[in-house]
Amino acid sequence: DGMNVLFIVVDDLRPVLGCYGDKLVKSPNIDQLASQSIVFSNAYAQQAVCAPSRVSFLTGRRPDTTRLYDFYSYWRVHAGNYSTMPQYFKENGYVTLSVGKVFHPGVSSNHSDDYPYSWSIPPFHPSTEKYENDKTCRGKDGKLYANLVCPVDVTEMPSGTLPDIQSTEEAIRLLNVMKTNKQKFFLAVGYHKPHIPLRYPQEFLKLYPLENITLAPDPWVPEKLPSVAYNPWTDIRQRDDVEALNVSFPYGPLPDGFQRQIRQSYYAAVSYLDMQVGLLLNALDDVGLSNSTIVVFTADHGWSLGEHGEWAKYSNFDVATRVPLMFYVPGMTTSSVSQGERVFPYLDPFSHILGLVPQGRSKKVVELVSLFSTLAELAGLQVPPACPETSFHVALCTEGASIVRYFNASEEKVEEEKDGCDDTYKCCNEEPVAFSQYPRPADTPQWNSDKPKLKDIRIMGYSMRTIDYRYTLWVQFNPNNFSANFEDVHAGELYMMETDPNQDYNIYNNTSHGVFFKKILG
Repeated sequence: DGMNVLFIVVDDLRPVLGCYGDKLVKSPNIDQLASQSIVFSNAYAQQAVCAPSRVSFLTGRRPDTTRLYDFYSYWRVHAGNYSTMPQYFKENGYVTLSVGKVFHPGVSSNHSDDYPYSWSIPPFHPSTEKYENDKTCRGKDGKLYANLVCPVDVTEMPSGTLPDIQSTEEAIRLLNVMKTNKQKFFLAVGYHKPHIPLRYPQEFLKLYPLENITLAPDPWVPEKLPSVAYNPWTDIRQRDDVEALNVSFPYGPLPDGFQRQIRQSYYAAVSYLDMQVGLLLNALDDVGLSNSTIVVFTADHGWSLGEHGEWAKYSNFDVATRVPLMFYVPGMTTSSVSQGERVFPYLDPFSHILGLVPQGRSKKVVELVSLFSTLAELAGLQVPPACPETSFHVALCTEGASIVRYFNASEEKVEEEKDGCDDTYKCCNEEPVAFSQYPRPADTPQWNSDKPKLKDIRIMGYSMRTIDYRYTLWVQFNPNNFSANFEDVHAGELYMMETDPNQDYNIYNNTSHGVFFKKILG
C-alpha cells in the first residue's frame, strides 16, 4: 500500500550527465537510474538561487506566492502557512526524513529545516559541513587556501571525510532502519556538490585531463544582452584563487586557462556526486526496496560555466534555470521488479563507461513547482487542489499541475489529449510553459546584483520558456507591496531556440512581441 519515496536533490547541478547527452562527463550511476526512469529534458527551476527555488518546489508555490526572493524570510510567517510536500506525506502516514541540504538552512526554513512541520525526526546535517568554506585547499606553495577550485586528499580533511560522504552514510543507515521497522518513508537526500567551493576527492581529476576540457561554446558577453540581465558572479570572486587573478568587475573575463580549470573541477565534482548517488541506490537494492520505492532525482537550479561570460547561477538563462529531472517508478517506468532483483548495482565511475539509453524521455517543458502534485499522484495520495488566483490564506494547494500525464504517452499522443486537462492551470491547453524569475537591485551590474535583499529589489526579470523560445521582461518591482509593473519595462530578451540554442542573440528589439507579452501576463 503506497510506495516509499526517495527524493534526491542536488545543489547547483546543471544537466551535465551522460543521460542528457554530455559526451565528456562520467556519470554511470545517475545514467543507470535514468535508464529505468522517465527523464525530462526540459525541466526548469522557478528562480536560480537555492532558498527561493527550494521553498518554491517544496511548497508547490511560485516565488511571488512564497514571497521569498532572497534568504531572509520564512514563508509561514511572511507569506502564508503553506503545507509542504514532506508535510503532506507525513500527514498521510509516511515517516519523513531529511538528510543534508533539502531546505536551505537558516531563516528561510526557520533555522530548523521546517521541523517539526515537514519532518518526523530532526533533519540530519553532516558534521563536516561547517568546514565547507574554511581554508582546506592546498595551494602550489603547500599553504592552505579557501579556493574555488579545490581538489583534496580526503584523509587530510577534518574528520577524514566530506559532507556528501557523511550524508550518503546517514541516508543508508536510515534506509536500513526503515526496512527493519517496516515503515513507509519519504526520504529526502540533499547533496552539496557541485555547489562551490568545488571541493571533492582529488582522484576524480584523473577522469578529466585538462587537455580534454574546452571553454564554453559562447564565453563572451553577448552584444545585445541588457546589462540588467547579467550576473557579475560576485561569490566566486571572493574565493582566494579567483581573487588572486584580480579580474575586472563586472564583466571580467577570467583567463582562459582558469576557465578550463573551473570547468574541469565542476565535472570532477559531478563524478564524485555520481559515486554518492550510486552508493545510495545500491543500498536501496541491498535492503530490497527498489521494487517499492519511487526515486526522484533533480537539482535546485543550474550553474553557468562561462557561457555569456557568466559564472554561477543568478540569471534567467537556461544554463542557470534548467535542471535534470527524472522519476523511477517501479512497474510504471520499468516493468515490475521482482523482490530481491538488483536494479541499481553500483558502477565505479573510474571503470564504467555506460552507454545506457534512458527508459523514457519527455521533451515537454516542465517546472519544479510541479513536483509536489506529481509525487502526490505517483504515491496514490489525493493530489492537492490547484491554488486560486490569490492563495496566501490557503494552506494546501499547488501552483504546479502534476506532470504524470506526460509519463506514459509517446510525444505524439499527448498532443491529442489537449482537452483532458484542468483549465485552472495557465497554458495547459496550449504548449507547456516554464516560468522563472530573477530580482535585480539596479539596471547595471553592481556588488549585490546576484543576491539582492528584498528591500533592495527594484526590478524583477520574468522569464517564459517554451520549446521554441525564451522570452524575458525586466520590469519595475516594488518590494514594499511585492508588485510588478508590466507597464514599466526596463529591458527585454527574446531567444529563438531553433536558431539560437545557447541564447546568445537577443532579438527582442527587432521583433514584434505583443503575442509573447500577452502570454507572460496570462
